[in-house]
Amino acid sequence: MQEMVKLDTMKFLPGLKYLCKEISSVIFRKDCPVCGRLSAGQWMRSCSRTSESTESNQDNMMLKHLISKIKSTGPISVAEYMREVLTNPVTLLGVWCVSEWMAAGKPKTFQLVELGPGRGTLASDALRVFSQLRSVLKESEISVHLVEVSPKLGEIQAQLLTEGEQHLLHDPSGAIYRTGITKTGLPISWYRDLRDVPKGFSFYLAHEFFDVLPIHKFQKTKQGWREILIDIEPKSPEKLRFVLAPHATLASKALIQRDDERDHIEVCPEAGVIIDNLASRITEDGGAALIADYGHNGTKTDTFRGFRGHQLHDVLTAPGTADLTADVDFSFLRQMTEGKVTSLGPITQHQFLKNMGIDVRLQVLLRNASDANTRKGLMDAYNMIMNPEKMGNRFKFFALLPYNRLISKHDTKTVKCGPTAPPVAGFSELQL
Repeated sequence: MQEMVKLDTMKFLPGLKYLCKEISSVIFRKDCPVCGRLSAGQWMRSCSRTSESTESNQDNMMLKHLISKIKSTGPISVAEYMREVLTNPVTLLGVWCVSEWMAAGKPKTFQLVELGPGRGTLASDALRVFSQLRSVLKESEISVHLVEVSPKLGEIQAQLLTEGEQHLLHDPSGAIYRTGITKTGLPISWYRDLRDVPKGFSFYLAHEFFDVLPIHKFQKTKQGWREILIDIEPKSPEKLRFVLAPHATLASKALIQRDDERDHIEVCPEAGVIIDNLASRITEDGGAALIADYGHNGTKTDTFRGFRGHQLHDVLTAPGTADLTADVDFSFLRQMTEGKVTSLGPITQHQFLKNMGIDVRLQVLLRNASDANTRKGLMDAYNMIMNPEKMGNRFKFFALLPYNRLISKHDTKTVKCGPTAPPVAGFSELQL
C-alpha cells in the first residue's frame, strides 16, 4: 500500500497544495477562535521520494564496493547496508512551532530546527508563515537551524532559502559548515549533527526523517534472537542475499533488551540516540518536537523496503540506486523518552487533520469553488491525505513536549481548579 501512496500523491499534488493553503489561511485568520494554533495546511506536501537516475557503471561500483567489503570483513548488518547505499532526499514540512510557541507564553527567542530538511521545503513554508504573522512574532528573535549531512542538498536548500552565494559564509570543516541570512531576514545555519546545534528554546521538526535511518533486523529462533545479515549469494557471486547470523551478534545482545511477542523486529539505534538528545534538550531548554512519518506502535515486523522511481524495488538489487526505508517503531521512540518528556501519539494523519478542522474547511472551499474541475481536485486531494487506505492511516504524527506542557499554570497542591492548558494542535480537537 505504501508504494501506491507514493505514486498517487504526485498525481494529486496541485489539489493538495491548494487545499492546504486555504486551510492555513482560515486557521491563522484574526477572527478565528483558535488563531495562532497550528496550521494543518503546511503539512500537506508530497510524501514521495525521488531517486536520481544513475549510470550503470555507478550502480556496479556500489555493488562491487559492498561485495569487496563483505569478502574482507564478512556479512554486514542491514543497518550497515542502509548506511552505505541510502539516499536521503527527505522533505520536512509544517509550522507546528507557531502553536506551541503561543502555548509556551511567546518566548522572546526561539530556534526552528529541522532534521533532514531535504530541498528546504519546510523552511521555505515556515518562513513564509512567520512573515505572514509578523505582527504576532515581531518581538521574537527567530533563527533557523538545518541539520543536513549532504553538501549537495545543503546547496539546494541555500539556493531556495537565501538570496545567493554572496550572502553565505562557508567553513567546510566546521561544526557550522554554512551560515547566511534567509530571504525574510532571519539568520540560518547548517550542521551535520544535531549535537552541534546551539542549546536553547527550540522547535524540532522531522518529516520522513526517522524512517530512512539505518535499522538492524532480528529474527527469533529456538536459540534466541539472531541478527539478519547481508552476504554474497553463493550460487551467484554478483548478487547479495539475507542470511541469519549463526550466533548472537553484538547488536542482538545490546539492542534486544526485552522479550517481544513478535518473531521479527527492527531496531534503529540511531533513532534512539537522536530521540534521547531531543528529549534532553526539551527538558533543559523547553520547546517541542513533532515527528511525522510512516510507522507503527510496536506491532509490525518486516517493513524494510526499497523505492526506485516511485516503484517498489528489491532492497538488495542495484544498491545505491534506490531509496531505502523502514517504518518507524514509535513504541521504541516513546520508550527512549520515558522519564524525560511527555509524548503524544502516534496518531494517524486522518485523526490529526480532523482535529485541525480539515472537514469544516473543505466544505467552505467546495461551496466557493468556481467549477466542477476545482471541486473534483479538492475532493481527490482530500481523499489522498485522509483515506485510511492511502495516506490517512499509514502516516503518523508523534510529539514530544515538556512534562508541564499539559498542566495548567494554575494547578498547584492548594488550587484545585483553574484554566486548563491550551490544547496541543492536531492532537486535540480544535473548535473552528
